[in-house]
Amino acid sequence: MSGRGRSSFTKRLKERSRQEKQREKAERKSQRKQDKPARNPEDDFGTNVVVDDIDDFGVDLEPSHSSDSE
Repeated sequence: MSGRGRSSFTKRLKERSRQEKQREKAERKSQRKQDKPARNPEDDFGTNVVVDDIDDFGVDLEPSHSSDSE
């Protein structure tokens, strides 16, 4: 019966370790949330197009109504 005292100590160590990991994970999550607005994921791929540059691509923003002009 010498193993009884050791198991509760081991459980306590595991619980502390688990709580520490949870705390670290929560800190990393909050850090990501703080960093998120400062970073625009579209910039990484170069797909962020400014509306003024759309004319360079031959895109017409105004729909043409050929029946209205007649």
